[in-house]
Amino acid sequence: MPKTFLKSLIGSFYDLLPIFLVIGFFQFVVLQQPIPNLGEILAGSIFVLMGLTLFVQGLEMGLFPLGETLAYGFARKGSLTWLLIFSFALGFGTTVAEPALIAVANEAAKVAAEGHMIEATEQARADYAFGLRLTVALSVGFALLIGILRIVRGWPVQYLVIGGYLGVIVMTIFAPQEIIGIAYDSGGVTTGTVTVPLVTALGVGLASSIRGRNPMVDGFGLIALASLTPIIFVMVFGMIQ
Repeated sequence: MPKTFLKSLIGSFYDLLPIFLVIGFFQFVVLQQPIPNLGEILAGSIFVLMGLTLFVQGLEMGLFPLGETLAYGFARKGSLTWLLIFSFALGFGTTVAEPALIAVANEAAKVAAEGHMIEATEQARADYAFGLRLTVALSVGFALLIGILRIVRGWPVQYLVIGGYLGVIVMTIFAPQEIIGIAYDSGGVTTGTVTVPLVTALGVGLASSIRGRNPMVDGFGLIALASLTPIIFVMVFGMIQ
């Protein structure tokens, strides 16, 4: 364990090194100014390094094996219905509590109230933010359901993605202008630090457990769908508000 942790620590340092070099170059060479609060920044950098290392270790020890174990378990059970129900619940549950989504939804509600799209009351803002979060969470659950069905049936992912983006283009024409930017941003905040590794491991594990499926070809693509469907769902949400 100590050797593994040390190896991960060194790997995390090399991952963060380009960021440190870029910041240092522009601070000292371009701006020609000393770094303010150097002690706090160094301490924060150490915390980031340790946090990233522990996060990667946690993924390798916990979430990746958990996702693959769940996939193998559902494959052995042989129940497509339960697999799809679990996929939807996983996408919905991990998204509705995503901190980035909560922040974006609250900010969108605040702007909507200032723009007189909704009433400028606390309850109206809370309802709007919750409705937006619920819409995005439902869309991610739907995306994982379709993605898992794609793996089971062997559908090519590119057709689903191309079709989805054609739908995005069409929806953009008819959706209210005020919701389009929020919809596109919603696609980026849905894939959090827990959702991505767990969903990826689930897809790879499921593809590995099904005869005739290639984990490299069929196991990936779930995150792309999870980032795509919120755009469409949120634009629909804006149209019915």
